[in-house]
This record gives sequence, structure tokens and C-alpha cells, in this order.
Amino acid sequence: MMISTKITRLLDEQNIPYTILPHADPVYTVEAAAAQRGVVLDEMVKSILLRERKKRRYVMACVPGAVRVNPQAVREHLPGAWKRLSFASAEEITAATGYTQGSVAPLALPPEIPVVMDNAFLACVRVNLATGNPMAGLEMDFADLRRMINPLFASIASQA
Repeated sequence: MMISTKITRLLDEQNIPYTILPHADPVYTVEAAAAQRGVVLDEMVKSILLRERKKRRYVMACVPGAVRVNPQAVREHLPGAWKRLSFASAEEITAATGYTQGSVAPLALPPEIPVVMDNAFLACVRVNLATGNPMAGLEMDFADLRRMINPLFASIASQA
């Protein structure tokens, strides 16, 4: 399956190897994506856009697919003074990232959006993430993803 999104173009431009994992049907949840790709939830990168209400700042929080993100833990690990974080709406996700809800990834984001990843990913060799298109995901080496996005690492997950 040939697919071209801003994520695949970025990976191609930087000569980063990845494997496209096509879906039989469009997917909008990490659970559905893992099932269609035949991968474990621990390797799925669930990317959640959080927003700070007053200043309209955003942060991308990434946790393994089987857990939920703890917005307070994310805020506590951000540099500077961030106020209360809440989940961005579908409209805000598209406006801030260019992605639609359910196909968000921590790649090709505007530079003002920091990325915080859960420490659990440090044990991963490969990870699965969205391509920006609900008809396919991709698998890549975690070391390559880490190098490309230079995230902050912290314990930001709460059990589902």
C-alpha cells in the first residue's frame, strides 16, 4: 500500500526506515489500530494533545496504548509555568497539528508543541504510531523516533 502523509514524507526526507501497516478499515482508536496491525498495545504510541486553557498552549503527551495519560503528571514535568491541562477538542487538534482526531502522531508537529513521552517507551525497540491517515499506521525503531522528536521523558501514565 502506497501512502503519503506529512509524516511519511518527513521520514522519507530524513532517510528513516519504517514499515507501513495498512488497515482494512479506517481506525480512530489505538485499540482498533493494534488489532488491525496485529501488534501489542505496549508498542502503540497513543498521542494525546493537551491544552493549557488560558494561554492556549499545547503539549503532545505520548503513552503506551493500554494506559491513560495523566494531564497533571504531564504539567509537572514541563519546563516553565504551565497551568491546568485538559484534553484538546477535535477542532483544536486539527487546528494545532493538522491531524484529525484518531490519527495523531508526535512527528511533524509545529515546533512550539513540546512532546512528553512516558518512561515505558524507553524499554521499546520498535514502536507503532499513526501516519496521519486512518487507513494505515507505521512501525519504526524507537531510537529513530526519539532522535527526531527529542521528547521529555517522565512517568505520565495512569492505569486505564
